[in-house]
Amino acid sequence: MKQKFDIISSTCVPLPLENVDTDQIIPARFLKATTREESFFGENLFRDWRYNPDGSVNKDFVLNDPTYSGEILVAGKNFGSGSSREHAAWAIAGYGFRVVISSFFADIHKNNELNNFVLPVVVSEEFLAELFDSIKKDPKTEVVVDLPNQTVTNKATGKSEKFEINGYKKYCLMNALDDIDFLLENKDKTEAWEQKAKA
Repeated sequence: MKQKFDIISSTCVPLPLENVDTDQIIPARFLKATTREESFFGENLFRDWRYNPDGSVNKDFVLNDPTYSGEILVAGKNFGSGSSREHAAWAIAGYGFRVVISSFFADIHKNNELNNFVLPVVVSEEFLAELFDSIKKDPKTEVVVDLPNQTVTNKATGKSEKFEINGYKKYCLMNALDDIDFLLENKDKTEAWEQKAKA
C-alpha cells in the first residue's frame, strides 16, 4: 500500500524466532493465487502457524493473541531467508505491518519489503533482545521509528539506535513513490538529458 512514511509510533507484535523463511511467511501453495490483492496475502500471513491442520485457529500463535497488536513486527535474526518470492512482502504489508525490526534480513526479502512500502529496520542483537524483553514485560510498549532521522527508539527504556537505508529508497518511502512513480516524477529531467545527449 502506497503510504507516506515519516515517524511511526506503535505497539509491536513480537516474533522471537530466528531464520524465519519466506515459506513460513507465506506458504508456497499461495503463490498460485491469481490475485495481487495484498489483503488476500495478509489473511494468509504465517498461515501454517496461525491455523492448525484442521483449519482451526492456533490460539498459541502470536498473531492470534489479542495481547499483541500494532504496525511493527519485531522478528528474530535472519528474517526472510529462503526463496525470493515477493509474495512474502505482500503478505506482511497486507496484514498491516509497516515496519519489521530484526538484527538481520535476507537481502532479497529486505528489498522486496522496501518495494512494497514496508520498512525493514536493522538493529543490533543487543537492542533487539532488549526490545523483546520490554514487549514481554509490557505488551503496550511503544517503539518509535523515525525515518527522516533514521532512528528507532524503545520508549520503555528510552534507548535509541540509528539504522541504515538506501537514500533512494528513503526518498521513495517518504514520498509514497514506487520506481515507476519516481521515473514519472523525473520525466522532465530525463527528457531534458536525452535532448542534451542528442545535441
